[in-house]
Amino acid sequence: MKNFILFSIPALIWGSTWLAIKYQLGVVDPLVSVSYRFLLAAVILFAYCSITGMNLKYSVKQHLHIALQGLLLFGVNYWLVYLAEVHLESGLVAVLFSTVIFFNIINGAIFLKSRIRLNVLLSSFIGFAGIILVFKEELFGFTFSSVESSALLVAGLSVVIASLGNITSAYNQKNKLPVIQTNTFGMLYGSLLMLLLALVTGKSFNFNFSFSYIGSLMYLAVFGSIIAFTSYLTLLGKIGADRAAYVMLVFPIIALILSTLFEDYLWDVYAIIGVALVTLGNFMVLKGKKKFSAN
Repeated sequence: MKNFILFSIPALIWGSTWLAIKYQLGVVDPLVSVSYRFLLAAVILFAYCSITGMNLKYSVKQHLHIALQGLLLFGVNYWLVYLAEVHLESGLVAVLFSTVIFFNIINGAIFLKSRIRLNVLLSSFIGFAGIILVFKEELFGFTFSSVESSALLVAGLSVVIASLGNITSAYNQKNKLPVIQTNTFGMLYGSLLMLLLALVTGKSFNFNFSFSYIGSLMYLAVFGSIIAFTSYLTLLGKIGADRAAYVMLVFPIIALILSTLFEDYLWDVYAIIGVALVTLGNFMVLKGKKKFSAN
């Protein structure tokens, strides 16, 4: 029962954060909103690390690796997600983002010399066939003058960058850097680098004092960036990384349900088949990883 709760918390929270991002858009520039989100999360995590007596002293070289992780995973990646959601339904962005599993495998082979198995290639083909069906209108009617098509490109780029951030995180963990402290510094560096980029590009550092903006900011920082991640790490320690990764199968479905309820997303037969194929592809990859790790 406890493992079920630990599984449900990140699945439900991460499934809902895509909709919460929508309430961050409109008044404050996405680049600035991302900075606010992860700066707030970093402050809270630093307080937690200090209270619990966690080590926060690392070498300059280690800090540079952490900063790279922060830039990719808690900076540019989320900035692009926010930009994409200006023109795309949040649930669709979540479905596209779930393909990060495939990019992790590809980038793992390139940068970490991991082996790509045949079943992974088949799973990837199935998953991306599903993506084509889900985004058939944007893909087949692609034009740079279409904001939806451009948003799809931006969302796709965010997935690639997120995967590179995951690979950087895996490299840092391989070099014995603890996850919580690494993410704490990573969120700080990511937010500060995004603030610097906003300053250089002349973005306005305004704030939206509406309930929807402040509420969604707190939800994304506290629940999306801290509570869900802590639950996921606890689950990972109890049942293993391969089984815990099945959270990736659940959150896009939750995001699409919320998109249907709150954004009037309309399903058609192509979307239904496409989402099913993406889910199947992800399932096959995760199942294959589980079998591989058991050998």
